[in-house]
Amino acid sequence: MSLFKISPYALKEKKGKETIVAVTAYDYTSAQIAEAAAVDFVLIGDSAAMVMLGHEDTFSIGMEEMLLFCKAVSRGAPDTLRIGDMPFLSYQVSKEQAVYNAGLMVKEGRCHGVKVEGGEEVACVIEAIVKAGIPVLGHIGLTPQRAAELGGLKVQGKTLESAKKLIKDAKVLEEVGVFGIVIECVPAELSKVITEKVSVPTIGIGAGPFTDGQILVFHDIMGLLKGFRPRFVKNYFDGFNTFKEALSQYVKESKEKIFPSEKESFSLSQEILQELLVD
Repeated sequence: MSLFKISPYALKEKKGKETIVAVTAYDYTSAQIAEAAAVDFVLIGDSAAMVMLGHEDTFSIGMEEMLLFCKAVSRGAPDTLRIGDMPFLSYQVSKEQAVYNAGLMVKEGRCHGVKVEGGEEVACVIEAIVKAGIPVLGHIGLTPQRAAELGGLKVQGKTLESAKKLIKDAKVLEEVGVFGIVIECVPAELSKVITEKVSVPTIGIGAGPFTDGQILVFHDIMGLLKGFRPRFVKNYFDGFNTFKEALSQYVKESKEKIFPSEKESFSLSQEILQELLVD
C-alpha cells in the first residue's frame, strides 16, 4: 500500500473533474465491500455510536471505541483512503489534546486523516492538526456533535444569516488547510454556492446534487436499520427484511430438523462407529 497513492490531497485533483463517492463504514466486512465497490474513501464515522452500539446520539462514543472501529476498517479496506471521525471531546478541550488524539487515529487506527466537525470555531484546532502533518476533512452544516446548540438534527442554512455563516465557515476551513469539506443537511442551492466558492472538494450528505461528491452510511445504503430512513437517504437494498427472512428460514428449518442435513454434516467411518457402539 502506497501512502502517496491514496493521499487525501489527491482528492483535490478530482474537484470539477470527477464526482467523489464515499461511504461511512465501521467494520471489517462492510469495509471489504466498500473497497470492492471502488469507493474513493471510507469514513469511519462517530455515528457508529448509534448504528453499531445502539446509542441515541454520537456523544456516547469515545476514542477507545473509535480506534477499534478504525482498526477493523483498516484491515477490511487496506488499499482505500480511510478517514477517522474525531469523537466528541477528543478535540474540544485543547489544541494539544486534539493533535494527540488525531495522532492516535493515524498511528493506532491506521487512518490517513481525520474529520473534525465545525467551522470557524474549530479553525485553530484544525490548523494545529494540519501543522502536525495530519490531513483534516472539515464538516459543516448539520454537525451532530453540536445538535443541542443547533436546536436538534435539522436542515441548516435556511436563513440568510445562517447561510452566510456556512459560506464563511467553508472559506475559513479552506484557509486553515482542510483537504475537503463535508456539507450535511443544507439546501442544495446553498451547497452549490459553497462548492463554487472554495477550491477544495465538498462532499454532500443531504446537501443536494451540486457538491463535488456524495457520502452515505453503509447501513443506510443497504437498508439495514429498522424503520430508519431520513429524506436524504436512498436505500439500494432492503437489507433488514431480506436478512430477517433468511434468518427466519434458518430458525424454521432448524426447529423442523431440516437443517443441518447430511450435506452440512460430517461423517464418521463405519468401522470406527461400530467400535464405539460395541464399547
